[in-house]
Amino acid sequence: MIKVERLAERMRAKGLSQAELARRVGISQQAIGKLVNGSSRSTPHIGQIATILETSPAYLVGQSDDPAEGAPLLATPEVIADQLELVRINEVSLDYGMGGSYLDDAVELIPRYFPEVWLRSVTDTPPEALFFARGRGDSMQPTLLDGDMVLIDRSERMIREQDRIWAIAYGDIGSIKRLRRTPRGEVKVMSDNPTVSEEVIGSDDLYVIGRVVWIGRKI
Repeated sequence: MIKVERLAERMRAKGLSQAELARRVGISQQAIGKLVNGSSRSTPHIGQIATILETSPAYLVGQSDDPAEGAPLLATPEVIADQLELVRINEVSLDYGMGGSYLDDAVELIPRYFPEVWLRSVTDTPPEALFFARGRGDSMQPTLLDGDMVLIDRSERMIREQDRIWAIAYGDIGSIKRLRRTPRGEVKVMSDNPTVSEEVIGSDDLYVIGRVVWIGRKI
């Protein structure tokens, strides 16, 4: 027989109302209401109810005191990623123009999952300090082509190595460029495309978003 207090506790823990639980199980709210108020103590749907509440039928009927013991493992992206030893890296819905593009405040984070062993072959930086973005334009050709994906390391914001490729912001313009510090403390912003002129910007006017550590493209 279902213990009313345990059913109510799991519903509170999952933030589910009677109506929402009933909808997910596929039965009437009245049927759930009877279980919650104790007027009914059994149901053929106990297995499904337990799964939705992320517990076990044994816990709901008092045969186990641990709500996690025997609970089914829901096939969420995070659970699957953990089983397959994948790590999550967010992709931002923002194109960084190789020649410059306006930065949009409304940025969506799109989760992507990659083998951890692959990531460690690229960088030792933790996944939470990395993000993917897409490059637009032709000013970094032939190194970067229009539409290439880049992996940006946000933990690297200090230009310690000359002529590396960085994601930067200058005013409200976001770009992917090759950078070099000058003896005067300024930053030379360079394009790999020889037809595009380089610029020299004061270091105080330049915001370094992160260093590009990997480039990927469709073939």
